[in-house]
Amino acid sequence: MKNRSLQVRLIIMNFLEFAVWGAYLTSMGRYLGAHGFGSQIGWFYSIQGIVSLFMPALMGIVADRWLPAQKALSLCHGLAGIFMAAAGIYAFSAGADVAFGPLFSLYTISVAFFMPTIALTNSVAFNALVKAGMDTVKDFPPIRVFGTVGFIATMWVVDLVGAMDTPAQFVISGGLSLILAVYSLTLPNCEIKKVEGNVDLVEALGLKAFTLFKQKKMALFFIFSMLLGMCLQVTNGFANPFLGSFEYFSNWTNTFGVQHSGILISISQICEALCILAIPFFLKRFGIKNVMLMAMFAWVFRFGFFGAGNPGFPGVLLFVLSCIVYGFAFDFFNISGALYVDQETDEAQRSSAQGLFMVMTNGLGATIGTLAAQRIVNLTVPLIDKTNEGALGVIRDAQGQIDWANIPSDALLKIQEAAGQMWAGWQEAWYIFAGFALVVSIAFWIFFPKTPVSKDIEIKH
Repeated sequence: MKNRSLQVRLIIMNFLEFAVWGAYLTSMGRYLGAHGFGSQIGWFYSIQGIVSLFMPALMGIVADRWLPAQKALSLCHGLAGIFMAAAGIYAFSAGADVAFGPLFSLYTISVAFFMPTIALTNSVAFNALVKAGMDTVKDFPPIRVFGTVGFIATMWVVDLVGAMDTPAQFVISGGLSLILAVYSLTLPNCEIKKVEGNVDLVEALGLKAFTLFKQKKMALFFIFSMLLGMCLQVTNGFANPFLGSFEYFSNWTNTFGVQHSGILISISQICEALCILAIPFFLKRFGIKNVMLMAMFAWVFRFGFFGAGNPGFPGVLLFVLSCIVYGFAFDFFNISGALYVDQETDEAQRSSAQGLFMVMTNGLGATIGTLAAQRIVNLTVPLIDKTNEGALGVIRDAQGQIDWANIPSDALLKIQEAAGQMWAGWQEAWYIFAGFALVVSIAFWIFFPKTPVSKDIEIKH
């Protein structure tokens, strides 16, 4: 009974942890795009990768030496919640005059303190489970899956309350973060490690793992990890504003994919959770290299289906397929890649090598990829948003929906032409992303050494 109570407490922690993130991660781009920041969406997503290069390690040092992990978690969520809520309140008060500088600054400070909490929640959970005499390999995954449930839950809430294109999503996220800040103080205590001597910052940041680049196979692996990491945040940043752009087509304005794009995109997270169950079979049947290759080709289809689809029927089925393959694209590489690192490095370097894998994918790769994707979108997509739609003659009703019945015929033609050009630009961008993923996949297939299918691969449940 005591263990069951602990599991429930850790489930609540994981649910809230990822609910904080899910409130804005996939919908923020729609708000930014609708309010004149369509050309700067990439900065909001790339900053996550930039702060991930150093903030988790620095807060890890704090949690190891000076502040118990649950209190460090509370501190980080308290600050992240205050600044995220402040970003939402500022955006509400500024209205149509919201400026990039203040919004981005408040958001950046919040994200800088949020990103370390992902590792801190793991530390709190592992510490509590070990103290309770439980098996982390067996007992943690059923707890962690509720993090994905929390992420999906707030995606749905933000969608259903109509907050995808408003700053309310930031306020919701900030409020949940503050709740978790308080709740963290009730979690089991994590003892501070007594470490003698000075902290080796180079080792703490995982920089010593860069010596693995002396090995050709590991150098190739980390380079390809970075290249694939360039795909990770592209759809988080641009899928929702892309789906929202179909609002400017009169025959698609009220379709489910436009009005509830958050719920549509959440299929990606649902499939991500389900695909984890299939990984052991695929690894044992095909080997690590082939599973990683499947993940890379899945990104080709992820982007390609977005380019080929539309919100009508049957075009919307391609959007659904894009969300389904996301599970393979995301999980298959992240988990098989982590297993490859575990198998190909010695015990002394294993932890820092895993850190380097995260740096190359979610740090450098995601940052470079998001900024590059933004550049491509800026060059190919003539964006329409609430700051310039008036020049086309767009009229909205009291509920903020486009009032097609009262738009003059000459304006309808202008809107139709501009919307068609925007859609063509989005298609070009998605196909460019798909082409990049295809080139990386082919190069990986040719140059990366084959791994034996029968190599000791074991995933415990």
